[in-house]
Amino acid sequence: MTPPDTPITTAPRITAPAPEQTAAPTLPGKIWFVGAGPGDPELLTLKGRRLLEEAGAILYAGSLVNEAATRFAPAGCVIRDSKDMTLEAMNDWLIEHAQRHATVVRLQTGDPGLYGALIEMTRPLTAAGLAWAVVPGVSSAFAAAAAAGETLTLPEVTQTVILTRAGGRTPVPAGEDLAALATHRSTLCIFLSITLLHEVQAALRTAGWPEEAPILVVQKASWPGAEKIVRGTLADIKRRCQDEKIGTQAMIIASPTLGAGNWESVIRSKLYDPAFTHGHRRASASADTDTARPADPS
Repeated sequence: MTPPDTPITTAPRITAPAPEQTAAPTLPGKIWFVGAGPGDPELLTLKGRRLLEEAGAILYAGSLVNEAATRFAPAGCVIRDSKDMTLEAMNDWLIEHAQRHATVVRLQTGDPGLYGALIEMTRPLTAAGLAWAVVPGVSSAFAAAAAAGETLTLPEVTQTVILTRAGGRTPVPAGEDLAALATHRSTLCIFLSITLLHEVQAALRTAGWPEEAPILVVQKASWPGAEKIVRGTLADIKRRCQDEKIGTQAMIIASPTLGAGNWESVIRSKLYDPAFTHGHRRASASADTDTARPADPS
């Protein structure tokens, strides 16, 4: 037993030599096509933001993507605006930086699968043996409807949403002209067509839409300080957009659901109807349901 006045000593700690550092794994890294969403940086997905925070290099579509989204990048990240680049130059840039960085991000507006040249960009990467993946983003179609407080579908009014564009320098395939699609009288979210608004009007008229049919145009949906919302009818929407000087980056929505918040009544959703039984709730025998159909908005 150690006497109480005897200091207690400990054996010296023997530190093992640090292991020899090994070389970093051989690149190339992985290329991520990240949807930046409609404009508000807070509408990036959590995964998209994490990849931006990890990226060694970011190629972003500066003509369409809010530059603020690139501020999630770490110090030292190589950031390049692609607005002056050809497809070949962008692919060369991505391939080059994949040789230097583990994570490379191509930051695209909205969702990469909508009007984003995704397949044109990934085919050369696949041919070069590079790994790539896609992170979806919020489309401007949904951001525009949200900005205006509108729904794109409504029970027994329309359950179909068509994402399309007017034919311009890039033609649309046979059978997909706007007039043909408009005959369905469902919701039309019309991309890349604000400069062709007169053609959009003509197509809807050809399809039988009345002059008083409601039309919604939202420019730069969700962009802080830049968003514009214009409501009108088929007859006057072009003039209203001209008055607001809207000429780029605008979503056109034509839908029989527009303005439903102000209708006298709407058909109830079965999921929340107290008279409807489903797997999680039994119907109420005394349910008083609103089943009146609204007046035809078209």
